[in-house]
Amino acid sequence: NILRTHLPCADLRRKITVDELLRSELFSKKQMRQHGKDVARSHNLRTGRSSNQLLNRMADNEKVLINVRNLLTKAVKDNHSITPAEEWFLDNFYLIEEQIRTARRHLPRVYSRELPHLTDGPSAGLPRVYDIALEMISHGDGRLDSNVLSLFVDAYQSVTELKLGELWAVPIMLRLALIENIRRIAVRISTDRTHRNLAGIWSDRMTVIAEKDPKSLFLEIADMARSDPPMVGAFVAEMTRRLQGQNPALALPLTWIEQRLAESGQTIKSLVHLETQQQAADQVSLSNSIGSIRFLGTMDWREFVETMSVVERMLREDPSDIYVRMDFTTRDRYRHVIERIAKKSLLPESEVARTAINLARKNRSENGHADYKEHVGFYLIDRGFSELEQLTKARYSTVEKMMRLGRRIPLLLYIGSIILTTCSLAGIMLMKAHTDGLQGWPLLILLFITLLSASHLAIALVNWLATLLVTPHPLPKIDFSQGTPPECRTLVAIPTMLLSENNIHKIIEALEIRFLANRDDHLFFALLTDFRDAGEETMPDDETLLSMAQKGIEGLNAKHQDMKGDRFFLFHRPRLWNHQEHIWMGYERKRGKLADLNAF
Repeated sequence: NILRTHLPCADLRRKITVDELLRSELFSKKQMRQHGKDVARSHNLRTGRSSNQLLNRMADNEKVLINVRNLLTKAVKDNHSITPAEEWFLDNFYLIEEQIRTARRHLPRVYSRELPHLTDGPSAGLPRVYDIALEMISHGDGRLDSNVLSLFVDAYQSVTELKLGELWAVPIMLRLALIENIRRIAVRISTDRTHRNLAGIWSDRMTVIAEKDPKSLFLEIADMARSDPPMVGAFVAEMTRRLQGQNPALALPLTWIEQRLAESGQTIKSLVHLETQQQAADQVSLSNSIGSIRFLGTMDWREFVETMSVVERMLREDPSDIYVRMDFTTRDRYRHVIERIAKKSLLPESEVARTAINLARKNRSENGHADYKEHVGFYLIDRGFSELEQLTKARYSTVEKMMRLGRRIPLLLYIGSIILTTCSLAGIMLMKAHTDGLQGWPLLILLFITLLSASHLAIALVNWLATLLVTPHPLPKIDFSQGTPPECRTLVAIPTMLLSENNIHKIIEALEIRFLANRDDHLFFALLTDFRDAGEETMPDDETLLSMAQKGIEGLNAKHQDMKGDRFFLFHRPRLWNHQEHIWMGYERKRGKLADLNAF
């Protein structure tokens, strides 16, 4: 009964047996590669969506971990000695809690259900990628690094391809698996702590009796024998540590323990030795798991997904060679389009990507010259998308078809929604007025007023719904993080006005700051200037201000001179007569300066 009250949860003993599955034979890199292939061959997937067990499992793990934390915290408050593994657990519990919060935030129920699930094996009913994470952790004793991770996943994909969603799910599944592994270690730690606490209770009672009434010690040993204490390493080691070398009378309970162990062919010395080894093993496993959690936070998962993705490898075969020069956001958008088409067409993602590449190659062979249709993006996010859908036989629901139709006629849908809403609101008001007896020309006046009021409400309502329902589609971008290529050299043009000497100093300084923050061999900077509006074509200080601006630009070129010539420029234009405003001014001010630059 004493032991049962110290357990952190009722089914703890059963959990220990289950958790042993996470500690398996340690594999070398070569063995890990072969094991990845073996795991891929053993996986059988179920069709359709599956129930979400991971969040429930994580909640159960969190409950157990908190109970263990409370048990160890109480031991510290009671001034009990704690093992290195227990100290590791308490010191890093904040990190474990953070991983649980991260996992809960990044694992929505819908996302988990859409992942391929296993039909059989120890992880039956769980996502395939979660079982992959368990295998890597169990055969590495909780230790992970980028080489082992890439090696295992690459070996797995040599047999069976993983979906893009599964590759993105690898970090969150590794977090869940590490939490599971830490739970296993924590359960073992808490069980040993319970046994040590029990040993402490008996040893304290015997120590007190040995000092006050040694004759009654036999009765206390008999009570302990009737309670049938667990003859395990933690209990025996703690009893030995507390009683050995103390009062000579305390040798009696140790003798009883020795005799009890002899019945099963064990000794106190051997059991204490095994307990020491077990504590060392738990400490190593826990430190490996904590280290792996820290590794997950430093790993570049974008690079991992692109390196492991079969779809990414195929898209890099883009005939126009544009895909490889795009930024990550654009590449990821292309991959997600392929992922969505694969779900609708029941084709593998790699087959959809191959179809898009073949369409781009076909266009190149037909035209025989460079064309934007050679880029795979034309068939993923542009007008060639419908052709890709037809070839992949993508199927959409009625709601999806209606939404797609709405995107083809956005203006008609927008105006039609406003008109329909306006007429509906006005119709309701007029029916109410007519029912109350309003007739003739007063009803017509009310119609005009109601239409005017309802239209304002309808426009506001449709605009609000549009912000909720219409998602923005950013333009594809080339990646210039490593510098601007010569064929994309750019002029940074800053429209401004020459107002005063102080104003010119600030403009020149701001231009230099822009240059210092954006140094690039093929990036140039220019001021587009004109004078302030005036009643005459020229003003007395015009030449002075323009000369000052010119000297400022020349000074910047001299200060930041290099072998590639000038980097700063000044484009100035005179005032023109504006017949509408009856004033001399720069034509169309800011927009006009940009238009003149482009024309030049």
